[in-house]
Amino acid sequence: MVLGTVTRKASRTLRSVRGISFSRLAWIILAANGLALLVLVIGMMAVSETRRGLVNAKIEALRVQGELIANVMAEGAAESDPSPRLIDGDARLILRDLYLPDDVRARIYNKAGLPVADSHLLADRFDVTVLPPPGETLPGDFAEDARSLLSRLMDGFGGLFRTQAERDALDRTLDAEISAAIAGDTIAGVRRQPDGSRVVSVTVPIQPVRAVVGVVMLESFDLDQIIADERRALFPFILMAALVSILTSLTLTVFIARPIRRLAKAARRVRQAKGRRVEMPSLSGRKDEIGELGEAMREMTAALYDRVDAIEQFAADVAHELKNPLTSIRSAAEVLPKAKTGEQRDRLLDVIASDVRRMDRLITDISRASRLDAELSREDVGVVDLVQLLNDTVSSYETARSESPLLVFESSLAEAFVDGRAAPIGQVIRNLIDNALTFSPPDGSIRINLLLVDTSMLEITIDDEGPGIPPDNLETIFRRFYTERPEGAAFGSHSGLGLAIARQIVSVHGGDVRAENRAGEDGTITGARFVITLPRAAQN
Repeated sequence: MVLGTVTRKASRTLRSVRGISFSRLAWIILAANGLALLVLVIGMMAVSETRRGLVNAKIEALRVQGELIANVMAEGAAESDPSPRLIDGDARLILRDLYLPDDVRARIYNKAGLPVADSHLLADRFDVTVLPPPGETLPGDFAEDARSLLSRLMDGFGGLFRTQAERDALDRTLDAEISAAIAGDTIAGVRRQPDGSRVVSVTVPIQPVRAVVGVVMLESFDLDQIIADERRALFPFILMAALVSILTSLTLTVFIARPIRRLAKAARRVRQAKGRRVEMPSLSGRKDEIGELGEAMREMTAALYDRVDAIEQFAADVAHELKNPLTSIRSAAEVLPKAKTGEQRDRLLDVIASDVRRMDRLITDISRASRLDAELSREDVGVVDLVQLLNDTVSSYETARSESPLLVFESSLAEAFVDGRAAPIGQVIRNLIDNALTFSPPDGSIRINLLLVDTSMLEITIDDEGPGIPPDNLETIFRRFYTERPEGAAFGSHSGLGLAIARQIVSVHGGDVRAENRAGEDGTITGARFVITLPRAAQN
């Protein structure tokens, strides 16, 4: 039993996972939100790779130039007698005659770390800052300030993803690079200047033989401009991602938010309508979960309206049925004081007592019928064996009754399972058996049969040997408070709710109940037959 429960839970979980995996709406949401992310990621990866490649290429170019200048200095500006040293004047002359790009600065330092030559000074290049007139300040450039702020934010964000080696390189000072190069190492990387800007630098030792006599430092100052250009190149991707996000948001709004809002407004109108019918919006054209939700709400609203109509009709029927015996009781009570003989008084008292019993039966059956929906909703659905249920029901009748007619249960099935509630299904069978007992002759028999109609439906038939049912009343007998009394039966002995309750219970279980007449070979009616069809429980 535990294994079966676990298996059913696992099957439900698997169906739920499959439903999510193949959900059309889920795919739309994932695709719509993933598209914008994909565009942005591709753009960032492309720019990141480009930036890294440019920086590496610049470092390599500076390295080649630095090694070339170091070799020239070692050949033309160094001497080894009496000790290895760099000739400052020759170094300045050589550096002045060399061609260097405008964005590259070359500086020569001797073995003591002191500056010897600077290509910018030799070329008379100086950094110039325009000052405002006395007493005035430079006007701020809003666009430039915004770009500067954005650049600082992006630098701060980018710092989260730098390696420790990259952080150490940025924190390295000019003196540290010179000292490392004098020790014989070639230093290359990105260094931060005192003003916060970044510079690509390569420092190469000058070694005529083995001893280091000085260093050559080459610096490129256009890294920030390269990064700014790359960020500007990233803006189209950001704008495209933003545009895609806006479009996908509008798409999701149109396909999800608006239909749900329409359903919410319609549900609010239903609540405020106070019983008046309000048409729910139709979303049957959609083949996703929103369409299913819309159709489910339409069906639910229609079921609620039908339930309200049924309650109103039931209340009207109850009032009508209770009014008849009350009218009879009132009439008998009014006439009773005027009765002249004891026989008349006894007859009037019998009428009053009969109507009181009728009202008691009506109230009992009405109470049972009104509680039926609540009882069906509270009880747990299980697996019911109809063979066992029919056997127990017939046995209980045989034990309680000794007179005819005879009850006979026949079935070729060893077991027949349905999903449902045993007590309500048993009530259906008892109502139909009671109805058959009412119309069957004392020496007759009532035959109950259970058979498998097809692989998915079970059928219970209850046959009696009574007068049958008028053809026009085969459907009418299932209406509430309708009674077709047999000849000689006492008036008011039936409330007319038994068959209506039976149909309601069978309908809740997904089946149907109908009535028909049995006919002999000559065409004469030999009795009535009630047929119950119920869906067979799924086989594990």
